Amino acid sequence: MAEIGEGRPEPPGITVEAGGVNLAVVAPDATAVELCLFDPMRDVELARHRLPARSGDVWHGHIPGIGPGAHYGLRAHGPWEPAAGHLFDPAKLLLDPWAVRIDRPFRLHGSHFERGADSAPFVPKAVVPVPGTPAPPRPPPPGPRVIYELHVRGFTRLHPGIPEGLRGTFAALGHPAAIAHLAALGVTHVELMPVAAGIDERHLPPLGLNNHWNYNPVGFLAPDPRLAPGGMEEVRAAVAALRAAGIGVILDVVYNHSGEGDEQGPTLSLRGLANRAFHRFGPDGRLANDAGCGNTLALDRPWPLRLAMDAMRHWVLAAGVEGFRLDLATVLGRREAGFDPDAPLLAAMRQDPLLRDRIVIAEPWDIGPGGYRLGAFPPGWGEWNDRFRDTVRRFWRGDAGMVPDLATRLAGSADVFGPARRRATDSLNYVTSHDGFTLADLVAFTAKRNEGNGEHGHDGHNENHSWNGGIEGPTDDPAVLARRAGDVRALLATLLAARGTPMLAMGDECGRSQGGNNNAYAQDNPVSWLDWQGMDRGLMEFTARLVAARRAHPALHADRLLTGAAQDAGGLPDVAWLREDGTALGPADWADPGRSALVAVFYAPARGGQPADRVLVALQAGTQAVELALPAPRPGCGWGVLADSADPARRGGLPSPAVLAPRSVLLLAETRHGAP
Repeated sequence: MAEIGEGRPEPPGITVEAGGVNLAVVAPDATAVELCLFDPMRDVELARHRLPARSGDVWHGHIPGIGPGAHYGLRAHGPWEPAAGHLFDPAKLLLDPWAVRIDRPFRLHGSHFERGADSAPFVPKAVVPVPGTPAPPRPPPPGPRVIYELHVRGFTRLHPGIPEGLRGTFAALGHPAAIAHLAALGVTHVELMPVAAGIDERHLPPLGLNNHWNYNPVGFLAPDPRLAPGGMEEVRAAVAALRAAGIGVILDVVYNHSGEGDEQGPTLSLRGLANRAFHRFGPDGRLANDAGCGNTLALDRPWPLRLAMDAMRHWVLAAGVEGFRLDLATVLGRREAGFDPDAPLLAAMRQDPLLRDRIVIAEPWDIGPGGYRLGAFPPGWGEWNDRFRDTVRRFWRGDAGMVPDLATRLAGSADVFGPARRRATDSLNYVTSHDGFTLADLVAFTAKRNEGNGEHGHDGHNENHSWNGGIEGPTDDPAVLARRAGDVRALLATLLAARGTPMLAMGDECGRSQGGNNNAYAQDNPVSWLDWQGMDRGLMEFTARLVAARRAHPALHADRLLTGAAQDAGGLPDVAWLREDGTALGPADWADPGRSALVAVFYAPARGGQPADRVLVALQAGTQAVELALPAPRPGCGWGVLADSADPARRGGLPSPAVLAPRSVLLLAETRHGAP
């Protein structure tokens, strides 16, 4: 082999070039960094090369004679001073943080923890990529969005229409049988739970469990081989197939911590290369734990910021994704003194030519001081609105005095998003997500059943604002089952009628249950997998009707917060809040803690070539049917049924008088006489 040259410090990671590769490794406190090459068939080390040059924090070199397909890892020399945050151990083979492909999944091994133990046989090797220049994808198309959160493996693992060898992977997600379900449901985007290469927490393997959710990343630019054995090419093909069906892809990404955990965690990548540079430390010298996962990435510093930005750019360019959901996003805006909405990473994303047009959704909290930041992220970014979630749950549970707050949530949560003059679509509305009960379990369990997670039931939320219809858990009682089914339909109708951007959780459209487990992160089994054979087809059809109605009616999907102000020369307000008898709600009605019904008439004026649109949404959490007096329709129009949660097959006109069934939502649209 020819002599190793000095190479260049940019870009980080490995780059194929004439005659070899350039390797640049961020390791500010290391005294030396070595490239280790491996035989991909026998997984034995073939050669070890010390990088010859250093520019500031970066060690670099040009290594001749290797190219695409070569397998490699890194070793770093330096001080072993745990009290100072330095954990250098050249016995540890380390993953290049900028690696874009790895040859196998991460599996914990004792050598990852023991100082001086060679971990090379038990660490994935990075693979030198084939160079390419993918074209920047188009910006996400405009229009109303309905998001569907799913887990690639959980969504496809049991699908009978997908070849068994593909199930659980991106190839399965891109299969026509999987896409057909999403297209029939009518969603515009899927939000994929984390797909970057991750590892289990150390307490899981002894329990025979693994981190199914994969919120524990090590390789931020590399697809996890369990989900994409074909690498980024497989991811890109699935994204393209979804896009061809009119469905965009949003990735749930984890940049708040690394999977190497706390001080007793495994040494796999960042910990062994640049622990002090990448992780935040507290005044006591210990790793900060604002993410609740053992460590926190210091994203206000240059190198963690660079890694996160390069990772997002890579997923956009190489996979073609339309956007990102930022897990525990408050961490991403943290400085030493706390959260800053203009923190470096948030500012960088907003000005970056490739990222500034992407869909961005923030989970606006962490467990650090002052970590709850709903409404504090940039205009144009979505935020998971847990106030919407809790209000809707409590209204349908029957809590007293919920009508005023319900009206605020239905109108777009102006109390949260109005002060910064943000759009209603910045409110990411949801009733359930991966984190918590499924919709079917929300109406069947008042207490979680998490014993299968091996934490003696101590994990998961204790306050779920849930109810059970009269019997806890599974039952054959037809009356209880009918009430639960009606409640599920009412919750779905509430979600899809509210201003904002709705998000459905995987399987809620077809009755998926986790048996009462509200923290199924470690359940890589049928508890978490979608049961395609047992799905409720009727509920699926009803949900698809709701989605279609939302997408078709600007009165439901318009991006403006509702204020009650007149919208056009006709004098109709954007929303009117009514009693069941058709009169306006007065101060006494709003203050009545026993009120359990609310009628809203949403109006969107003609705009952009679309005609004016008017939709009535009546919600009733009481147990008795009530007569419903309808407001007068506009001249030449009448009221017709969009959806009735009490009678999911109902369509067409209304009897006189109209009746609002117990515990139901009725959606009516104003249509021109003679219109279909």
